[in-house]
Amino acid sequence: MANFTAKDVQALRQSTGAGMMDAKKALTEADGDAEQATEILRQKGLAKSLTRSDRENAEGLIAITTGDGNAALVQLRAETDFSAKSDEFVALVASLAEHVLAKGADAIAERQAEIDDLKLTTKENIALGDVVRYESQADTTIDAYLHGGGRVGVLVEGRGIDDELLHEIALHIAFAKPRFLTRDEVPADEVEKERAALLEITKAEGRVPEAKMPGVVEGRLGAWYGQQVLLDQGMFGEKETVRKKIGDGEILRFTVSVIGG
Repeated sequence: MANFTAKDVQALRQSTGAGMMDAKKALTEADGDAEQATEILRQKGLAKSLTRSDRENAEGLIAITTGDGNAALVQLRAETDFSAKSDEFVALVASLAEHVLAKGADAIAERQAEIDDLKLTTKENIALGDVVRYESQADTTIDAYLHGGGRVGVLVEGRGIDDELLHEIALHIAFAKPRFLTRDEVPADEVEKERAALLEITKAEGRVPEAKMPGVVEGRLGAWYGQQVLLDQGMFGEKETVRKKIGDGEILRFTVSVIGG
């Protein structure tokens, strides 16, 4: 009987990127010695992902699946657009999104073996990016939007906002790519860093009296918030902000996932 367990096979797969059967055969040949099994896989050219994990994977694809008022978004990253457009890649990311919708974001770990196998097939650094599942409440609505052939994906949940407006907001998020929902979410150190930079810029311009500088800096900081914070952004770059557009409605959360950005 071979001197290893299923956990040993899984550990070897994770460390080398080899397929399950290849890992099992290597452990059998090495009588359970993980180090020797790794060397066997290397010699057979089945552990190539060891040299890929640090390679940039700025390409990929985003899939969104919805059902019963809920939504799931999965981003799968690749090194080349060629791989991301392959039938196998497209089918896998779509299947992963369906799996997350049915079982939750944490359940994505159950599909890691398929991602590892795709690494070997494509000889690229294939890896998961964003994995998100939204579950609506009795009084909330979720909108999902996929743009650019799967290069930008958006989920947004609102309360007291009609479906048409919520979808407009989803489109705006894809357009403006905000980082935060409210100003309170922006890290304090990031705000102070920007405030200090704006003060130096204002001083260098030499047009504002020192006594008025704090007010000018705060005004410019407000414009910066308008780039970072969804509620402060003008809808599609116009003057009317998202906050004003939704009136008494409320945006509870949003996710924007981007390939190549």
